[in-house]
Amino acid sequence: MVWAAMHPEESVVEAPSTGSVFGEVAVPLAGEGTPLVAEFAPMEFGAALGMSTDGARALVGDALELAHRLKRTWQLARAGKVPLWKARRLAQLTTSLPMEGAEFVDRQLAGFVGKISWAAIERLVDQARVAYDPEGAEKDRLAAADGRRFDVHTREASHDGTVHVEGLLDLTDAIDLDTAIRQGADELSTLGSTESLDVRRSMAAGELARRQLAFDLRTEAGSATEGTASVVKPRQVVIHVHLSHAAISRDEAGFASIEETRSIVSTEQVRDWCASPDAHVTIKPVIDLEAHHHTDAYAIPDRLVEQTRLGQPVCAFPWCERPARRCDTDHVTAHGDAGPTCSCNLAPLCRRHHRAKTHTAWTYDKTDAATYLWRSPHGLHLVKDHGTTSLVAAHPPDE
Repeated sequence: MVWAAMHPEESVVEAPSTGSVFGEVAVPLAGEGTPLVAEFAPMEFGAALGMSTDGARALVGDALELAHRLKRTWQLARAGKVPLWKARRLAQLTTSLPMEGAEFVDRQLAGFVGKISWAAIERLVDQARVAYDPEGAEKDRLAAADGRRFDVHTREASHDGTVHVEGLLDLTDAIDLDTAIRQGADELSTLGSTESLDVRRSMAAGELARRQLAFDLRTEAGSATEGTASVVKPRQVVIHVHLSHAAISRDEAGFASIEETRSIVSTEQVRDWCASPDAHVTIKPVIDLEAHHHTDAYAIPDRLVEQTRLGQPVCAFPWCERPARRCDTDHVTAHGDAGPTCSCNLAPLCRRHHRAKTHTAWTYDKTDAATYLWRSPHGLHLVKDHGTTSLVAAHPPDE
């Protein structure tokens, strides 16, 4: 709350209008009626607490929601009568309610919010949404689609190359999916597969996906006459596998790292993937992360971009975990300030932190291929070393 009050809307320096927003703006972090906060303010707050910018934004937003829209619950939380986690979760539920809806929830829960079950709280919030925001309630109902979902947890791949899949489907969709997978498993058995039924069902799911991708990308070559061939583009599922020389050898077992999922798999699994007739394997030369490359131009060559991303796989800002392949490649010392386009002056920064570095007093130096020393506007010193962040000093050094 105090930090938000120190960075109100009035503290944002208005940038000249260019038709696009690049500099800092004032943003809402909580529900209707709460004060706007300087966009980049949560960055330093989070850095000091050891959390990401997203985590800090959520924490400040929850405090604003409680203090301005759930005042009774806020007083109870400050008095220790309501667990902080429960007050924050309530704030996250009511943020999308209009002011009257949040007031209704706060008034109804006054005095026993710390004792009521969470399911009862959710029902009360749903009641407030229907009563005070019927259009929003209907929109949420349509968007939620009864909670249906289908998740493929590729970011949690195990070392043996398998992932967990789960979902909640409409009954008719589930029946159709189960029928297709069962038929696929039967086809594999007919073709000579000796795996168990469960394994064949898992294989059939992959075959079903490949057939669908091929169907979607099919284009007719020539007229639609009998016997006319069709052109099918192969599926484009790209993974970056990093292998050592020892791991490539067939004489020893080893491990490979998968860049997209930040997981490891066995080299045998990689060989199985590469042996697939559908796979297109591209082998790129080793990039020496310690080598120094330089160009006089502002534009960054692909090889330099790749070296930067491999040396620092995530955003170089403290606590940020956004993958480097989704980040901008930043000149640590701006090119306009005589900063060279070279290995020692480039780093991956996600767009939000790139803007903060460009338009605020956040500065940093690159001390080696994956180590960065950051200085915040209020004097915090932080080091991000190979993805791990640590707070060095709360104030600038005397020198």
